[in-house]
Amino acid sequence: MTEFPFFRRAALRTASVLALCLAVPLAPAQTRSSSAPSMADYIVAVVNQELVTNGELQARLARIREEAARANQTLPPPAELRKQVLDALIDERVQVTNARETGPKIDEAEVDRAVANVAVQNQMTMPQLRARLQQQGMAYSTFRNNVRDQLAVERVREREVNQRIRITDSDVDALIEQRRAASGNGVQLNLAQILVTVPENASAEVVAQRRARAEAALARVRGGEDFIAVAREISEDGNKAQGGVIGLRQADRLPDVFVEAVRGLKSGEIAPTLLKSGAGFHVLKVITRQEGAAFSVQQTHARHILLRVSPQLSAEAAGRRLAEFKRQIVAGTKSFEQLARENSEDGSAQIGGDLGWTSPGTFVPEFEETMNALPINGISEPVLSRFGVHLIQVLERREVLLDAKQQREQARNVLREQKFEAAYLDWVRDLRGRAYIEMREAPQ
Repeated sequence: MTEFPFFRRAALRTASVLALCLAVPLAPAQTRSSSAPSMADYIVAVVNQELVTNGELQARLARIREEAARANQTLPPPAELRKQVLDALIDERVQVTNARETGPKIDEAEVDRAVANVAVQNQMTMPQLRARLQQQGMAYSTFRNNVRDQLAVERVREREVNQRIRITDSDVDALIEQRRAASGNGVQLNLAQILVTVPENASAEVVAQRRARAEAALARVRGGEDFIAVAREISEDGNKAQGGVIGLRQADRLPDVFVEAVRGLKSGEIAPTLLKSGAGFHVLKVITRQEGAAFSVQQTHARHILLRVSPQLSAEAAGRRLAEFKRQIVAGTKSFEQLARENSEDGSAQIGGDLGWTSPGTFVPEFEETMNALPINGISEPVLSRFGVHLIQVLERREVLLDAKQQREQARNVLREQKFEAAYLDWVRDLRGRAYIEMREAPQ
């Protein structure tokens, strides 16, 4: 599937299709067991036993346009956007049907908790939620089944994708050798960027317009304007709220093109020219450059609250709920630990969201970059990852020397994250190849 930059997943430092293109809360997909669509809401695709309707497609398109407008992002032409969104809906249906056949059994307590989160997110009691579903023509049992499907999809996706990732001892040895070779410099970089995205297959005129926007940003920061302020105004990447700051990382955990673009620059210096990548045009600044031992790492002790994204709990709504949690914590009316125990949707909930001491490469990039930018005791704004939406607090930091076993584990984590995106796309392609997919034309 050809994807526009707006849709690129976590490996490219932006949110996934499944995270950003969710249906409006409480507006689930239709299936064959649902009532037949009206003529105005005709079927556009059949995926195994599932239907994709034009009404759902149009609702998803409207949501994406709203998201793009708020984020000041450029969308592809209408026909290409429609194709991409339809492909995303088909991908979702393929994963749902596969999860029903091969996924784990989701117990009733877990479904109850997820449904309760939907009610809270929509500021409803459970009776009010049932009444809203009835108004929308959906049985409560169908709604629960949809929630169960989403939980199963997530479990199967992590299981299947991780099984496809092959990391050999030779791979680990090679990465460790690369780090040893670089240890002569021992470079750690904290970069900030201003990203101006460029659509795939953009015309020369569009490319020129986007380049001019990036050049103007470069001129402003080289002329003395505050880089973080300009990034918050102009940048179109996931770190915009943090002023484009990526966080302190080993040089080998940054894109090679970034490292090359800032080679020789000192802390506080700005790359003199734009960097062009597949995502668009980048203005880069070296916030800090540190020299040190290759296997001396900064470990972080953090905790989080995770709300998992689903068609019933959008990323935007989860973010609003977590923002309210942050307000309560700052005001002192609730503790982080208490809110994590009551609401977090992962295994750390029972210990107050505590993630323990972790080394670089343990978490997905979008989580880790936000965590690294926080001060001690700082609490993040809600941050989206492929697992859901997180509220993160940093408790402590320390510098440690890794032993041989830890070095290998860290290398495996880095390699696993590097390979996740390709493995996920391969898995979805395989599912689509085995699925029955019938495209339908609009009724005349």
